Amino acid sequence: MAAGRGRKVLKWSAIVIVVIVVGFFYGFVPWFLAGIATTSHFHFPDPNDGKTPKTYGLEFQAIEFRASDGIGLKGWYVPAAAPARGTIVYVHGHNRTRVEMLPEAAFGHGLGYNGLLFDLRHQGASEGKVTSVGYWERLDVEAAVKDALTRERAARPVIVWGISMGAAAGLLAAADSPDVDAVISDSAFLNFSELIRHHYYLFRGFARRRWWWFPTLPGFPIVDEVTYWSAWRAGFRPSDFDLEKAVDKINPRPILFVAVEGDQRMPPSYARTLDADATSPLKQLVVLPGTRHGEGFNSATAQYQDAVKRFLANLESSAQGARATGSP
Repeated sequence: MAAGRGRKVLKWSAIVIVVIVVGFFYGFVPWFLAGIATTSHFHFPDPNDGKTPKTYGLEFQAIEFRASDGIGLKGWYVPAAAPARGTIVYVHGHNRTRVEMLPEAAFGHGLGYNGLLFDLRHQGASEGKVTSVGYWERLDVEAAVKDALTRERAARPVIVWGISMGAAAGLLAAADSPDVDAVISDSAFLNFSELIRHHYYLFRGFARRRWWWFPTLPGFPIVDEVTYWSAWRAGFRPSDFDLEKAVDKINPRPILFVAVEGDQRMPPSYARTLDADATSPLKQLVVLPGTRHGEGFNSATAQYQDAVKRFLANLESSAQGARATGSP
């Protein structure tokens, strides 16, 4: 009798443990990862934290504007020192702020371009409770471009220069808005589903190295759960978040694709695929030495700057040629 009760207790204890383990790995873990992607408010330390364009010797003015869905955004407008060659809108990455783009903005100013830097929604000083890793942030980029052209009466062409999430938002914005004349896409991904799949396997490898007990869980169904919950929290359909489709809509406007050779998060194969989708004769692809995600401008500065100079010079020459022939 006592032995029977003991076996029954062991049986139910085992069932409870299995339920807890399954619930943890297939319930809590996907929900936790979705939260990291969409609602966390972590800020990666940046060497430019606390700095402004003034730190780089640039005059600027603080600006505020709203995205079309009402989210308030804050940033800086940095006018060119002389008649501008155009205007560059700088867009930072996930869990970053506008200060990430200060070195790029100083470089662009030196080339004679107006600059607009701002915090994307749910980042820095801007409003918003959710990050969508670029999907809704496209509205922020469109609003920044509109603010530059209308309130600041900024010169064309308008180039959007984004890193990682900022590159994704820039590509989506350019796909929607004809006001964007060209894009510099640094360390973008292909689509939302691929982003989650790839980062799950990176997370699993990290977890296995850090916690010996973390099992080698297969991608299914966790990847699908994280994809669903992340998109649900941010309010979009994963199938709508596709940067290859965005590039197809941007065509034939020019895009400069940038990647870092050793970037595990956004490998160069992504940039090569997007470049293959682009049709502009002015498109460029540059793969820089280094290993850190989104750090190409800092790790291979001269090579990066040369690529940007060449891209902008070709864009300017093309515009001058079109004006000379009366082409639109």
